[in-house]
Amino acid sequence: MLKGRHLIDPMDFTLEEIEEILELGKDISKDPEKFTHLCDGKILATLFYEPSTRTRFSFEAAMLRLGGRVIGFSEPNSSSTAKGESIADTIRTISCYADIAAMRHPKEGSSKIASLYSTIPVINAGDGGHQHPTQTLTDLLTIKSIKGNLNNNIIGVCGDLKFGRTVHSLIKAMSRYDNNKFILISPKELKVPDYITKEVLMKKNIEFLEVEKLEEVIEKLDILYMTRVQRERFFNEEEYIRLKDSYILDKGKMSLAKEDIMVLHPLPRVNEIDYEVDEDKRACYFKQAKYGMYVRMALISKLLGVK
Repeated sequence: MLKGRHLIDPMDFTLEEIEEILELGKDISKDPEKFTHLCDGKILATLFYEPSTRTRFSFEAAMLRLGGRVIGFSEPNSSSTAKGESIADTIRTISCYADIAAMRHPKEGSSKIASLYSTIPVINAGDGGHQHPTQTLTDLLTIKSIKGNLNNNIIGVCGDLKFGRTVHSLIKAMSRYDNNKFILISPKELKVPDYITKEVLMKKNIEFLEVEKLEEVIEKLDILYMTRVQRERFFNEEEYIRLKDSYILDKGKMSLAKEDIMVLHPLPRVNEIDYEVDEDKRACYFKQAKYGMYVRMALISKLLGVK
């Protein structure tokens, strides 16, 4: 039973519970009109302490399409945080007004702290370079809906693998399914952190390969997950400028790929996927954005316990 639960880390739910959410997400994607009154009278609070377009809009659209309403703030200066209010006090207060909360914060562990003081379900909408579980649910629903299953894939993750929280969450999630293998494509400076390679991949004896050039491995991939090199995660501007153009997916590289490869990206992109790739039927990142709304509709419904 998911009613009243928090979602802070992709590993918080069992595979059976994730499957429950994904199945509802698939049902919603097939006939969204059937679910327009599921959350009548319910209120979602969006607590966004750092900028976001897609994640915030996706949560808000999800709740509105379920018939609920939304309150909240999109940056901390428009909240009492600017006066020095703690996360604990903010969530205690919000719990008096809303039925469920989605929270994004630049500091790792912030959503976890909020959940300890909250009387309503808290959904982590991204915390620092740590976790982004609803993006992971989005990725899983996209792969399941288009590929048909979450097993037996060679998954390439490319770009910023050091700071990219979506990548860390995806590797952890897909490593729970059978016979998935990973190819980790990045500059040396942006390699996947040791805690992922050692504690997730090696610990589970999952096959993986670390390389620096996308074109050398793209032909092997069933799924290619592109990420941007994020300026906001760098302390050194020169280092950012040096690395930002390292990995760009274009028509030339796509010509080397399988006919049924799925290209995913959590968005926003800067220039790591050429616009010419958008016309390729294998480019699934805008479908992915839509599945993100459907899976958040499913998650909100499950955590609120509405049927």
